[in-house]
Amino acid sequence: MSSKKQKIAIIGTVGLPAKYGGFETLAEHLVDHMSDDYDITVYCSSKKYYKSERQAKYKNARLVYIPLEANGIQSIPYDSWSIIHALFYADVLLILGVAGAWILPFIRLFTNKKIIISIDGIEWKRDKWSRPAKWYLWWAEKMAVKYSHIDISDNESIQDYTAIRYGTLSRIIEYGADHTMSVRINTSLKSKYPFIGLPYAFKVCRIEPENNVDMILRAFEKLPKHRLVIVGNWNNSLYGRNLKEKYSVYDHIYLLDPIYNQATLDMIRGNAFLYIHGHAAGGTNPSLVEAMYLGLPVFSFGVSYNRTTTENKAKYFNNEAQLIQLINETEISEVNNVGRKMKEIANRRYTWEVISDKYKALVSEVLVSKTKPAIVPSVTLLPTETLLKHHINHLHFQKLFFEK
Repeated sequence: MSSKKQKIAIIGTVGLPAKYGGFETLAEHLVDHMSDDYDITVYCSSKKYYKSERQAKYKNARLVYIPLEANGIQSIPYDSWSIIHALFYADVLLILGVAGAWILPFIRLFTNKKIIISIDGIEWKRDKWSRPAKWYLWWAEKMAVKYSHIDISDNESIQDYTAIRYGTLSRIIEYGADHTMSVRINTSLKSKYPFIGLPYAFKVCRIEPENNVDMILRAFEKLPKHRLVIVGNWNNSLYGRNLKEKYSVYDHIYLLDPIYNQATLDMIRGNAFLYIHGHAAGGTNPSLVEAMYLGLPVFSFGVSYNRTTTENKAKYFNNEAQLIQLINETEISEVNNVGRKMKEIANRRYTWEVISDKYKALVSEVLVSKTKPAIVPSVTLLPTETLLKHHINHLHFQKLFFEK
């Protein structure tokens, strides 16, 4: 690679090749679309890649391995170590997540490195974190926004939140979804997946309370004529194990462990009749935009993040009874119409070429920018009743909570 290229360090992923989640998929596509213009290094967790899998380069990116886990509480030292290492060579630090944000004030004080950070939704609100972890992430989010040169939100609702809490304009960049494929049914797998070829609802997610897995299962328990398939890490927690034990006895409910064969996952997902999205926290969820790109009709939990991602054109539920009502009363023609709308939105907004172009523009900007613009959002003046009417009452809650 030419030494004249600006050097970018991508920090906060498990690593490449991507096989663990949304940030890893993002990193891989940024390498695909940006490595001709920039010299890219991606940090990886050696805990997740066997020695035989580790390599000095992947595609056109240099890989650096850190001997720590990249997720959970370990992400704090993992990201911090990666950031410190990157200071010795990188022009731009692209940091995915806020775990290592405690160190950013020192970077701004003692170096001229440029910092772009994706805050990854409102991470501190996730139920999986303990109270001390939530408080750290809440504080780290503040450090991330205050001491970065540019911060990224993956959803307009998150942008609204950061504008109110911090008085700055976050940049919106979502996730791409056009890596997902429409795969024909493989009849040889029908013995393993007996629902193949029949109508079924589908969901893929981490098995956590914030994803409303229990609510969705309770609803389908009362819908014996409707099949449900959920793919997730059931054995990672007591919550997941208890749900799997309770609901595996139902003939119309299929609880599958993670599927690492992408073609198989795409076949099961792409041939579903309906996608159920239960996420209650975060911003633009990768599994949601992937379902949209496949043209699947979406029934989604009705928080503002999901409404924004789907441009308010999906069907929404807020509790078990509403989900049951949607499934029982929505006409097939309307379900199919929702699928067409989801596909149109995804084609327009959620492709990796579009996403990568947005990151390229931010890197070009951050290399010449000196200040971060401040704003005063007028939404802070709206009464609670108005916010409730437009499903954005979370903005008022955040304002009150943090000004106590």
